[in-house]
Amino acid sequence: MKATRSAPAKINLCLHVLGKRADGYHELAMLMQRVSLYDRIAVELTAKPGARVRCDGVALAPGEENIAGRAAAMMLEQAGCGGGVDLVIEKNIPVAAGLGGGSSDAATVLLALNEMLGVGCSVDRLMELGVRLGADVPFFVFEEAAWATGIGERLKKVSGLPQVWYVLVNPGFSVSTAQVYRKLGLTSSGDVARLPRFPGTIRELVGQLHNDLEKVTLADFSVVREIKEMLIGLGAAGALMSGSGPTVFGVFATEAAARIAEAKLLKVPGWNVFAVQPV
Repeated sequence: MKATRSAPAKINLCLHVLGKRADGYHELAMLMQRVSLYDRIAVELTAKPGARVRCDGVALAPGEENIAGRAAAMMLEQAGCGGGVDLVIEKNIPVAAGLGGGSSDAATVLLALNEMLGVGCSVDRLMELGVRLGADVPFFVFEEAAWATGIGERLKKVSGLPQVWYVLVNPGFSVSTAQVYRKLGLTSSGDVARLPRFPGTIRELVGQLHNDLEKVTLADFSVVREIKEMLIGLGAAGALMSGSGPTVFGVFATEAAARIAEAKLLKVPGWNVFAVQPV
């Protein structure tokens, strides 16, 4: 049996770091949304035991060392299956870019194999399994815009976000999330990190753009500030770094405005630029 699934990227419309926990993780409060930039994953059940991952042109960890491979191995164990899984990933989401590509791939594999192997796990159970793989995996299993707390695994559905367009700009290099958190000093207060209500207009959305990690990445990579300034200059209502970066997104009211900005930014050598919408 074989199936092909799409794994979307995400952006953090706000990301507050409330402090460090006793277990070494950070307590977070985030507004997260999936967007229409996708990896494609071919999932094939095989008679050969184990999970194998291929991703042409991208240096990913092999087999079950890869997060998507570990997701496949996890579902094989849940199914009590003696067979295996071959995964072929077409990477379109930049790697280590603040867009959650690896976590989305893992969540997509969990969802696909839950169906293909007839495991019958509920969404809540898949989220429980997903957090063992990575803090962002439950969000992608949830498949809704969400207010995320804890390490990102406690999710509340958010409805009514404005139908905007985003332009994602990735400057062509990776950032280590672990290093960004290690360098992080002051964090948001609990009061700042509580949304009184979720934004329903583009003005309200832009007013809540915030990322505590941005100052850390900005200190090392001034290009993040340059991208933000360029997006605003091209008509974005607001701009913010997503996750630990270095990808920055600009908020646009219309597809036409986003496409114009995308075309201009694509002229910068080495940058990856995508006009996307919420999904």
